[in-house]
Amino acid sequence: MLDTVARRVTGPPLDAVGRRVAGAGIHPTTITGAGWMIGIACCLAIVGGAWGVALVLWLLNRVLDGLDGAVARQTAPSDLGGFLDILADFSIYAGVVLAVAIEVPDARLAAVSLLVAYYLSGTAFLALSSILERRRAQDHADHRSLRFVGGLAEGTETVIAYVALMVMPQHAATILWVFLAAVTITVLQRIIEGVVMLRPEPVHAPVH
Repeated sequence: MLDTVARRVTGPPLDAVGRRVAGAGIHPTTITGAGWMIGIACCLAIVGGAWGVALVLWLLNRVLDGLDGAVARQTAPSDLGGFLDILADFSIYAGVVLAVAIEVPDARLAAVSLLVAYYLSGTAFLALSSILERRRAQDHADHRSLRFVGGLAEGTETVIAYVALMVMPQHAATILWVFLAAVTITVLQRIIEGVVMLRPEPVHAPVH
């Protein structure tokens, strides 16, 4: 829901840095890999109870996630880069929730429920995106690796929810339940959008 606003704010500075990084010859996939390793370190910090360290690592992970795309736009975006970027995002999103479940026993039910919602949301997202991508084969107006299907809980909302987790771990269960509600709404939005967009056109009988 907030991704469009976030891109409008962060896009220009990321593009400026991206031009410098691309000029230095650093490949966007290298940035994706570095961001993923920092995300793993964030998860390990949570398991170790180092919430402040985890917060810094999480924010750095998100900056690098935006920077790899900015660098790719200065060079040549690739399908492999898009694939690895999505894989890195989803694995860290789930990893943070798993780490919270390990460190905060009272939040485990909420964490498992959120992971189930992630599974459903990701399935709807990828299935619908892949179908729309196939339909877009003749339309080259959108140069992203996937056709993104929006919803209430997107990347920006995830950043905010995880920051809240790391700042207020004593309220982890409540934060996860609230975010679960947002993700569940997103699942329903994507299912409804998929049904509406993919529903076959009615066939009208010829009038004699």
